[in-house]
Amino acid sequence: MNIPNALTASRLAAIPVLMALLLVDFPGHDQIAAALFILFSFTDTLDGELARRGGLVSDLGKFLDPLADKLFVLSVLIVLVQEGLVAAWVVVVIFSRELIITILRSVAASQGRVIAAAPLGKTKTVTQMSAVTLLILQRPYPAVVPLADIAVAAAIVFTVWSGLDYLWRFRRFLAPFDTSRVRTGAAGGAPEASPGEVAEVLSGTGLTVSVAESITGGLIGALITEQPGSSAYFAGGVIAYSNDVKRDQLGVSASLLETVGAVSREVGEAMAQGVRSRLRTNLGVAVTGIAGPAAEGTSKPVGLTYIAVASEGHVASREFTFSGDRSSIRRQAATEALRLLVEEVRGVRRPSS
Repeated sequence: MNIPNALTASRLAAIPVLMALLLVDFPGHDQIAAALFILFSFTDTLDGELARRGGLVSDLGKFLDPLADKLFVLSVLIVLVQEGLVAAWVVVVIFSRELIITILRSVAASQGRVIAAAPLGKTKTVTQMSAVTLLILQRPYPAVVPLADIAVAAAIVFTVWSGLDYLWRFRRFLAPFDTSRVRTGAAGGAPEASPGEVAEVLSGTGLTVSVAESITGGLIGALITEQPGSSAYFAGGVIAYSNDVKRDQLGVSASLLETVGAVSREVGEAMAQGVRSRLRTNLGVAVTGIAGPAAEGTSKPVGLTYIAVASEGHVASREFTFSGDRSSIRRQAATEALRLLVEEVRGVRRPSS
């Protein structure tokens, strides 16, 4: 339990306190509730900043943060409905939007992809927090009622607008997902993408790609450049075999490397984003893993590999545990990277001219 996760958990711990303050009747209880709501609302921004800057992003945090946000706001709104301070349909609209986006994120996660927060989503959160604060204060301060009504209307507008924006931005995730293409090992099942298929999906699109390779040591770049004309879409790559190169050439934070290790989803995603940024390409592909024959002093298994593809607005990443000898594991990692790249290219909008 690191500091960002503790801040996230504090929002969950504050829920029963806030509900009690809104339900009991003593002088100043609404003002105290409003102050606490504002205080704990700020932890939503603070925990994310601390996690990103300190390299403390964790699976627990990814699960806990959105859960805490939704429960924190919705639980207070439900009490306000019970107290007659807001219409029930307002809660239904907000809850429906959150449920739909949660389902969308789950679908994306099942495809190894991450839906990044959009600007409208952040605006939605601010308007909701402001509306809830004013709804709490309208009981002791009747003059606040008109402001609360305006704030609720704004929150509803941005809630619906941001929901539609998410659905439109990431509509490709709602298409049927072929689970037969997911591989968790070396055994068959999923078709491998060839350099020719990479050329087919990239040629003529104007999209460019760069690679950051650790476990594969240049195999991905070699496979891509087997195809004549690959210079039209392939910019180059970085063989980031050591942590120093990952840090200095790709911008992976030292704290992230220390906390989760070089072979991790977080580092793979950071490598993909880093090479895309450094080489100024539309897409960045990264691979990090353990090729064996030894586990290189870690408790992680030989064959564990993380592949990530970064494009504008999101990063797709997947975990694999390949089997076989060192050469086989490296080859499987490279071909799976090409396959994930092909999948992402098919879902990426062409750059504007």
